[in-house]
Amino acid sequence: MLLLRRTVQAGKHGRSFSASQTLLSERKGLVLGVFEKEGEEGGLHLTEAAARFDQTLSGKLSELLKISGPTLKQGKSRIFYGIHKDFPCVAVVGLGKTTAGVCGSENWDTSKENVRQAMSAGCQLLQDLEVKHVEVDGCGDAQSAAEGAGLGLFQYDQLKSKKKNKVTTQLHGSADSADWQKGVTYAEGQNLARMLMEAPANHITPTAFANTIEEKLAPHAERVTIHKRSQAWIEQQQMGAFLSVSRGSEEPPVFLELHYNGSPDSKQAPLLLVGKGITFDSGGISLKPSPSMDAMRADMGGAATVCASIVTAAALKLPVNIIGLAPLCENMPSGKATKPGDVVVAKNGKTIQVDNTDAEGRLVLADALCYGHTFNPRAIVNVATLTGAIDVALGSAATGVFTNSDWLWEQLQKASVMTGDRVWRMPLFQHYTRQVTDCQLADLNNVGKYSRSGGACTAAAFLREFVTAPHWAHLDIAGVMSNKDEVPYLRKGMSGRPTRTLVEFAAGLVHKG
Repeated sequence: MLLLRRTVQAGKHGRSFSASQTLLSERKGLVLGVFEKEGEEGGLHLTEAAARFDQTLSGKLSELLKISGPTLKQGKSRIFYGIHKDFPCVAVVGLGKTTAGVCGSENWDTSKENVRQAMSAGCQLLQDLEVKHVEVDGCGDAQSAAEGAGLGLFQYDQLKSKKKNKVTTQLHGSADSADWQKGVTYAEGQNLARMLMEAPANHITPTAFANTIEEKLAPHAERVTIHKRSQAWIEQQQMGAFLSVSRGSEEPPVFLELHYNGSPDSKQAPLLLVGKGITFDSGGISLKPSPSMDAMRADMGGAATVCASIVTAAALKLPVNIIGLAPLCENMPSGKATKPGDVVVAKNGKTIQVDNTDAEGRLVLADALCYGHTFNPRAIVNVATLTGAIDVALGSAATGVFTNSDWLWEQLQKASVMTGDRVWRMPLFQHYTRQVTDCQLADLNNVGKYSRSGGACTAAAFLREFVTAPHWAHLDIAGVMSNKDEVPYLRKGMSGRPTRTLVEFAAGLVHKG
């Protein structure tokens, strides 16, 4: 038997690297987890699945782990070749300490995060070896293992001629198959949001976005109603704020309305999710600087995460009713575009002085929020890549949450602890309201008049002017829009956060009044 780490060497029959790689690609790989043993320096504790695998090898895995290097710390990995006839390569990844759990200071469940990171790392190692099928250790938390594997293997390469090796995964053993499938579905939901956010703006126009979501919801047609509202309908609804953003583009706006009836016989009011859907944001007449403007293809991240969460809820058959609204358009400069200083009229009749056309997200959300109130929802959650200021305040560590409801905040926080996708409560002081209501020409100004400071709070205060519901939350996701290496189980690129948190939040409402 051979132990090879990092690099593949010639075997005793002189097999070349390419021949070995071919053999690997034709057979399965295995990812196993191992814990650090408490109170014993250098000690390791195998997961249940790893221990069973070790038994089939008469303890060979444990022996190799002891002699192959230092103790596997959390997130560190080792690959073994040729130790089992069914698995040409086996990746073993450290899970950290068995006592890890909910961490108050980090506001997440550390054990779940460790499982996600470990299984993601192991799957990516085997993917790089061009293994086609991988069995994954459930590590006592099959849902988190499936999420880590699915999220870690995602890469947007649809437009590349040379594509990344595609890997299929399954649970190693069948004890927790239901939890595994739930995790697979959660990961697929976030990956849908990532795909929409990553795709170039000339591929994901407002119309293409709506058509994609319609296609994804087609298998659940018996529970879902879809309305792709046209510009004529938007005009009929007197959504002047939304139209003021879309008018500069040649692409027609679409107001996407989704109704998921997971509990059709329930008398419970629906949950309303609203997502900002700017499929490309140039800034309009208040043009953005060119560096990194390409990232503004993901300025529809709010709509992407909202719609992806409804697709996921439908796939899980959650017994809850959800309405999703996504005002979709581009924000472009042209001779028809709204100009700084123009005054527009929102759906609720309030007039808005548009001093900065690059503060457009709050305009499209304002009309969507007004329309959403007509459904008398039990709670309203709007999601938007709204301000650069939230990135300055929180970075990529957490989504900023502005809410008028302690109950709603508690539900969102509880959901985020389970998903590891943190949220942080931000202030909604009257100080910020005065910044948008003290306006020279209209009822409201779309930017703060006195100072650029507190920009995320000022934007939230503007949105609150269009909310009368007692349970409303605004999630500013601009800081978590993309991932460099902050979240280890997400590759570099658009993150799709906080899709899983929205799903977990909706699932948590099933038994709550």
